Amino acid sequence: MINTAFLEENKSKHDIKKELDSLEIQLFRMRQNIKEIAKRWEIISIDQTDADNWVVIFVDKADDNCQLMLHDCHTAFRGNWNAAIQAEYKDSNTIHIADIKGEQNKGYGSILMNHLKELAHEENIQYITGDIVERDFDHVNRLKHFYNKHRFEVKIDHQDQSGEIIWNEG
Repeated sequence: MINTAFLEENKSKHDIKKELDSLEIQLFRMRQNIKEIAKRWEIISIDQTDADNWVVIFVDKADDNCQLMLHDCHTAFRGNWNAAIQAEYKDSNTIHIADIKGEQNKGYGSILMNHLKELAHEENIQYITGDIVERDFDHVNRLKHFYNKHRFEVKIDHQDQSGEIIWNEG
């Protein structure tokens, strides 16, 4: 286990200043980004990635679908998100994930998935489902790992290049 107190003590003044400058810029951009995002969408949270980047999470809900979106505060918001989960309400008990889009290896998908599960909980929705389709099979092992990490049951048929995921609130 790494002794974080030891690492903190051994950071140079330059490294600490660099971190503080980055945080100050992110907080300034966060304030500006929230103003712009709130003009069109409902902001549901701010969060932080594993790399300590601040992000704004916002949602667009319609009658039978919703889109959770995320914007990283390292850049100014210009109307585009960095990652999104598109989902539809199948019935009063189920949200079905239609697609997850955005930059990979930044933790955005995990942040959005946690907020989708929180949304399901708040709306008393018991299941989140999704399909794994042929176009996903170039990264199917990565998908399986991602969904397992988020406590989904993952069923994959490698021969037919298809699969399904199910998360149960219970």
